Amino acid sequence: MVKGRTGQRVRLYVRGTILGYKRSKSNQYETTSLVQIEGVNTKEDVAWYAGKRMAYIYKAKTKSNETRYRCIWGKVTRPHGNSGVVRAKFMSNLPPESMCRGARSECSCTRAASKVRIRKRLIFSICLAG
Repeated sequence: MVKGRTGQRVRLYVRGTILGYKRSKSNQYETTSLVQIEGVNTKEDVAWYAGKRMAYIYKAKTKSNETRYRCIWGKVTRPHGNSGVVRAKFMSNLPPESMCRGARSECSCTRAASKVRIRKRLIFSICLAG
């Protein structure tokens, strides 16, 4: 801990699950992913997350920039239905391995998440401040 800091640190992340791609009966739209954010249960709750940035973190076999972890950035675009699921668009489409896994989102105090701590599971970032 930093000198002078007392008590617990403020938690600036929220967990969520990547559910899949947006789809209809016969079509699948890989450019839009569906994410269930923990604690978000209504369409009204989603309004606060609209426009916030996300980062899908995954572990690769080879090192790049002295790390094995890679990141795909995205943004919450709008709600999907009435149960608190959000639609998110990523810079490149999410891989199918990301679906139905536990996720953790973490962020700094600006709109763009700057520092993400890596764990074994996938991570997506949503800025909670501002």
